[in-house]
Amino acid sequence: MKTLLGYLGFVLILGGATGLLSDHLGGFRLFGFVRFLVPAGHETVGYAVLMALGVLLAIPAARRG
Repeated sequence: MKTLLGYLGFVLILGGATGLLSDHLGGFRLFGFVRFLVPAGHETVGYAVLMALGVLLAIPAARRG
């Protein structure tokens, strides 16, 4: 379970970070699936929330092992 939370947290953190970079700098999307998780018009807030959720999932995984 801890590895699943760790992997999911890592993917959400990386997806949110690349979404923010892509949103502000333009260019390619490394994790294109995150655009389906964020409502249109609220990309910046949505990607920040994805990063925060990833951190919240990764913290318990790091503490357990």
